[in-house]
Amino acid sequence: MAFDQSTRSRLQRFVNDARKVQEEEFTRQLQNDYGLDPSSGTITPLQNLRHLNDAQRETARILRDTLAHYCASQEADAQTGLERIVREQAFTVLNRLAALRMAEARGLLIESVGNGYQAKGFQLYARLAGTGLGETGDAYRVYLFSVFDELAQDLPGLFDRYSPQGRLFPREASLLQLLALINDAEIEPLWAEDETIGWIYQYFNSKEERKAMRDASQAPRNSRELAVRNQFFTPRYVVEFLVDNTLGRLWFNATGGKSALAGRCQYLLVKPDEQPVAASRLRDPRTLKLLDPACGSMHFGLYAFDLFLEIYREAWDWEQEHGPGSLDISTQPSAHFKPLNQTYADQASFLRDVPRLIIEHNIYGVDIDPRAAQIASLALWLRAQRAWHAEDVKAKDRPLIGRGHVVAAIAPPADRELRQQFVGDLDHLDAELFEKTLQLLKGLPELGVLLQVEQELPSLIRQVFGEHGSLFKEADMEQWQKAETRVRKALTEFAQAAKSTYQGRLFAQDALQGLRLIDLCGEVFDVVVMNPPFGALALSTKGSACQSVPA
Repeated sequence: MAFDQSTRSRLQRFVNDARKVQEEEFTRQLQNDYGLDPSSGTITPLQNLRHLNDAQRETARILRDTLAHYCASQEADAQTGLERIVREQAFTVLNRLAALRMAEARGLLIESVGNGYQAKGFQLYARLAGTGLGETGDAYRVYLFSVFDELAQDLPGLFDRYSPQGRLFPREASLLQLLALINDAEIEPLWAEDETIGWIYQYFNSKEERKAMRDASQAPRNSRELAVRNQFFTPRYVVEFLVDNTLGRLWFNATGGKSALAGRCQYLLVKPDEQPVAASRLRDPRTLKLLDPACGSMHFGLYAFDLFLEIYREAWDWEQEHGPGSLDISTQPSAHFKPLNQTYADQASFLRDVPRLIIEHNIYGVDIDPRAAQIASLALWLRAQRAWHAEDVKAKDRPLIGRGHVVAAIAPPADRELRQQFVGDLDHLDAELFEKTLQLLKGLPELGVLLQVEQELPSLIRQVFGEHGSLFKEADMEQWQKAETRVRKALTEFAQAAKSTYQGRLFAQDALQGLRLIDLCGEVFDVVVMNPPFGALALSTKGSACQSVPA
């Protein structure tokens, strides 16, 4: 179904209403239950909240740790930090329920959100559970939590109930309002469309909010304003044109024009007399890498996914015809890929694994908005599930999908006390490298991959470990990889230590996310496609951005 203006207007009304219900609910919860007032920034001491049970008290403590982490990372005040908590909790709950509704529409999940309390999945669950879970509303919440926990194995960024963005859940009255909005007949057909989750992402920030930001400042004042003010959905024809003439063209040329993509890619520009010469060895598709450095809801990646499905099929046929070793892996010599027909018993087992291969080897995305990383990972996961469903691959036979390569370019952890606590257990050189790396990543939320950390890294390593000579970039990177491995291990142990606070775990997670971004920037990509921001750069980064972008 086409997303015409009328369709988008219906979806926009739904998102606006859902956001209002959620934000009012979570503001009340913070004020009434947890002693946190987003309207004033007032924080009631935890020991004064005598009405809380043990579980609520733990949530209250975690919310305070989250607030402290946000304020340290963004140099924000308590009111701004609490507003962010409300906004993120509302967005995450909406995304979770929308994701379940989209999974239902694709036959990937038994009805759980559709029809609310009358959903088939919940009715079955309630019959099995009996009265042990309390009233209907309580039982339904427990049921949804069990579904979230199951999906968190594949999509922890969205469904992990212990993440800082997903600690709260609406009480029954607000949940029923939200379910009624989701199940409105006006938007029911949209849940089967891949683009729906992207439009939800765009419409979560209202036109009025964007206008207020522009009225307050000609240029974005921080990373959130930069993301919100440049958050526009890329039209499908633009996506297809760019991907057809990059990824599609690359494969079309490699096959000597014999690829089925020639007929599939409607915007592929081919001259009437053009006769590409086929390569002697076709690229192993596992070595092809596509990056969208401003990925939003992963619109480019979703279309590229479709092309990669065909590319993998043709690669299998090529290897069958030309024999083992006919697929070239020289662009990734360290990957140690075996020939396809030595990796898989037959074509069926190979094709069953292709959706996983695409997510784990081919599609990369970066965005300065952490919410976009949630959405992009979900969109790719849903696309993989749809591919398996179309091939009648049962859920139990589907390969597990790894984390993939969607990275949020978020601020490095800035809490001085936690930094000192962490580096105190490191070797002094690793400690110095860690501190300098955090300084290097300081502009990440505004610049994303424009920060070009891969260019700065060799000189940073030499500052810490000393000069290697005139052209020892490989030695520099080897030194980095060894040190990074040690720091990753230390951060993981720091987050898991019994003495670690929730704020300490958030510190470690943000640092690890920064290291993921550095690793991604070190990759060599065959295709880079994006819909660039059209507005001004953030005020704090204009000078550094101009220095980062080569002429």
